[in-house]
Amino acid sequence: MPYSSGFEIDKVMNMLTLRTSGDRGYADHGWLKSFHSFSFAGYYDPAHMGWGNLRVINEDRIAPGTGFGTHGHRDMEIISYVLSGNLAHKDSMGNVKGIPPGDVQRMSAGRGVMHSEFNHAEGQPTHFLQIWIEPNVQGIEPSYEQKTIPPTAKRGHLQLVASPQGEGHAVKISADAALYAGLFDGAESAQLVLNPARKAYVHLIQGQLQVNGKILQGGDAALIEGESALILEGGQGAEVLVFDLAP
Repeated sequence: MPYSSGFEIDKVMNMLTLRTSGDRGYADHGWLKSFHSFSFAGYYDPAHMGWGNLRVINEDRIAPGTGFGTHGHRDMEIISYVLSGNLAHKDSMGNVKGIPPGDVQRMSAGRGVMHSEFNHAEGQPTHFLQIWIEPNVQGIEPSYEQKTIPPTAKRGHLQLVASPQGEGHAVKISADAALYAGLFDGAESAQLVLNPARKAYVHLIQGQLQVNGKILQGGDAALIEGESALILEGGQGAEVLVFDLAP
């Protein structure tokens, strides 16, 4: 099953591996400061090449007036999740967009697309997550989608923001995966049923959060397999992404 929701949670198994923020790769290019959760560009760690069909999570900060020049991608589902500033996107499909905080952007590279990304926020860095998920189809027509996710939809709740069906606030991805986002403080909590045959990944963007009883700080991640449920609680200014992934 692609992802799970709406089922009764029975028990939580203990197969969670914590990877701290400091364990990530890091690159400082002056105009770009980037943390790499998985091997990327000059950062290579054979133990962290991805998790399930999740291949890249880069936490990028782009200096004002700078950005990524025109470059190409193919056969990858690419998601941008903007935290602050504004990300300017231009591609060979004719899309010219600004991506503000709260928006989720999806680009299906398919059989090939060229694009550029620049800091579109005058006088301040643009801080965003770049996410790559391996598709379950190859050579499709490239496409683009962008949706706004209101903060109220994520408050104390895991809001679906990317899925194969693209229902509600979610962008539609050509991948056997689902992505949720949530904001948690104090007594707010959420539970998500997991298929133990699949994998899950929790990336805490900021704040503090308990994930199945383990405390994560901003930038930390939990790699999960063999578990039947995910329980998020004890948040302190927490913003989190949760991935339900192919094995």
